[in-house]
Amino acid sequence: MRYPKLRELAEAIRALIKGPYTSSFPFKPHIPEKRFRGKPEYNKDECVGCGACYEVCPPGCIEMTDSVDSDPPKRKLDLHLDSCIFCGQCQAACITKEGIKLSDKFDLAVFDRTETVESVEKDLVLCEGCGCMVGAKDHLIWVAKKLGPLAYSSPTAYLSALKDLKLAYLKWEKSEGLTRQDRIKVLCPKCRREITLDT
Repeated sequence: MRYPKLRELAEAIRALIKGPYTSSFPFKPHIPEKRFRGKPEYNKDECVGCGACYEVCPPGCIEMTDSVDSDPPKRKLDLHLDSCIFCGQCQAACITKEGIKLSDKFDLAVFDRTETVESVEKDLVLCEGCGCMVGAKDHLIWVAKKLGPLAYSSPTAYLSALKDLKLAYLKWEKSEGLTRQDRIKVLCPKCRREITLDT
């Protein structure tokens, strides 16, 4: 003869006495574990606009747009949280280690998907020879600081360092023809090679 489901009955009684195993979220805020990977967030002061996070993002949820024709030229990084898989590659690849970090925020449900986009904008530096994009201004300044005295071996790097010290201004003006004295300008590798080899 089969006994009634005594084990299930015992579990039900234990659940009534001890209470549920689950948390009381959303009535009480849930506190994630220490190494929980939640919403990635840009730190606008620490991000240098290098685009490393854009390069390594597996689902391609970070979009990088360079507006060279705008005044001043801008680089915009858009993070689409609705397609983010919270893998942490952006944080791992960040050159400053503080530009983008995973937070412990997880409650990201919204009705409008446009609310899931977070952006950061950085000024771009253009080549004074041909007008093409050299890089983000904050990125060049960061590289110059990282190099220290070695930055003075590259005109682009030391002009960036001088700009950070408020001793020079990175404002590009396109030249008609490049000459040898134009070597002390912010130039792209192509223009710098032309000046070095042809003059």
